[in-house]
Amino acid sequence: MSPKGIWAVKLTRELWKRQVWTESDAVELMKQASLSENEKVIIGGVRFFLGGDKEREEAADESSDEDDGVDMGKLRHQAGINKKTKKNQKDLKKAAATVKKKERKKNQPHPLNFSALHLLHDPQGFAEKLFHIHLQNNKSKLNLEQKLLVLQLVSRLVGLHKLTVIQLYSYFLKYLTPRQPSVTSFLASLAQSTHDLVPPDALEPLVQKIANEFVSEAAASEVASAGLNAIREICARQPLAMNDTLLQDLVMYRKSKDKGVMMAAKGLLSLYREVGADMLKKRDRGKEAALGLRSGERKERRFGEEAVGEIEGLDLLEKWKEEEAKKKREEKGLPAEIGSDEEPAAEDEEEDWNAWDVEDNDSDDSGGWIDVQSDGDDIDISDDEDDKRPSKKAKLDQEAPAPNSEENANVASPAAAAEVPKVSTLATTRILTPADLAKLAELRTAASITALLPQHAKRQQKAQAAALARHADDPLTAAEIEGLAALSVRKTKEEKIAMAKGDRAETHQSTTAKRKAKKQAEGKSTTNKEKARQKNFFMTLGKAKAKGKRSLVDTRRVLKGHVDRQKRGGKRGNVGSK
Repeated sequence: MSPKGIWAVKLTRELWKRQVWTESDAVELMKQASLSENEKVIIGGVRFFLGGDKEREEAADESSDEDDGVDMGKLRHQAGINKKTKKNQKDLKKAAATVKKKERKKNQPHPLNFSALHLLHDPQGFAEKLFHIHLQNNKSKLNLEQKLLVLQLVSRLVGLHKLTVIQLYSYFLKYLTPRQPSVTSFLASLAQSTHDLVPPDALEPLVQKIANEFVSEAAASEVASAGLNAIREICARQPLAMNDTLLQDLVMYRKSKDKGVMMAAKGLLSLYREVGADMLKKRDRGKEAALGLRSGERKERRFGEEAVGEIEGLDLLEKWKEEEAKKKREEKGLPAEIGSDEEPAAEDEEEDWNAWDVEDNDSDDSGGWIDVQSDGDDIDISDDEDDKRPSKKAKLDQEAPAPNSEENANVASPAAAAEVPKVSTLATTRILTPADLAKLAELRTAASITALLPQHAKRQQKAQAAALARHADDPLTAAEIEGLAALSVRKTKEEKIAMAKGDRAETHQSTTAKRKAKKQAEGKSTTNKEKARQKNFFMTLGKAKAKGKRSLVDTRRVLKGHVDRQKRGGKRGNVGSK
């Protein structure tokens, strides 16, 4: 291909970065560039899909320095931080920055409408052509590093769109060895190309080979850590790729003396406590997983089964509404609890709708909202037997185990049984107003920041489990596969000093100096006490000498005059008033 093709790729990527040309035509052009014969044009097109969106986000962040509108003081109060320490302030700012980034990525429309990976017309055909032309073809002119970039793009497409390319998984087999250059990148690509619709039969040989090649007593700690992290990332996307015997062997590495291997094995154990506790031994399941299995809350997941969707944070909004209703009833002198025959007042809902000012409301509907009351009869529209609600007798039998069962012998009291999680019915019983949606976003943000703070250990564990479902556009890097093994590499003295000074400011100032600089920047004056400190020493010397020579009578007279001035309101106060 002529140099015109290379310039076309460069110009298209620059126009995409500056958000000048963001239509599907630009994506189709880079798609054809990725399937061309020239190596430079191919790599230019592949790099566009791997990093074009990130470049555009960075350019947008640099151009806009606006605040995202998150009130740090309010979040600090909601997170329960009362003592003002530098460490807590730093943790809170870090958590707030993380939540801001997630909310900005969640609220922006580009993951669904403007991302290059989503604007592809035929992602299945594109992934198959890339794989057959550049990876399976023995006549391909690409070297190993270039093939690795193409493999990362194919795995991103397969994982993001949940494509089916069965030949891709057998292609990984010859590269899964510790002696392979850039093996962590191959492991990251394999984990990235895994999703819950991949047949477990295609993944089991890969997981078994990683365990045999990487995880063993004779392997180095860095190798074992990378292997365990790769297996955990694969099983987080498809838990059925693991069998019971292999899982029990890998979990035993949590007793390793190396920190990286120990943390990787504990991560795998924590994962299967959430997604497959029945595959673990009883002593490894933990309290929550064991109780969840007994109550039937945690069941074995079948191939192709999808989780039931729900509005995130809806239980927080329902709890907040219940607390507000209790407060208002207590202010009116009514009992805090609402009786079964009473209906909650609809005044708050009417206020929320009245407070919603819609500028462009062209609707001609004159009728108001119709309040549909439930008569207590549940309507079952599902024809699946598994979705039917169990009877009351069956539920009681499930909650109360048999007296002679082994599980009942391990339970100390009936209170230790796991409670069935309450499903929020707020969205199905009433219409959420704009004020409710705004409060929902506020509660969700506060809960996310609270979960990220280090002093909330259990909430941090729940956030760690939720982190498995990371954003689909975020790639899995080789650094995440290496894990703590990267920390064990010996660093020079200069690198250690640079790392220690990485989060410190260049200039060190006291709190008083910072406050003074802030006042000067705002144009405010100093206090009389601060002005007295700036006086010349000889100007205050005479006053200090006279003060030291005063007699007791003079001192008593001065103090009495001070008390009198305070009583009449100061030196210019109400003279003569009583």
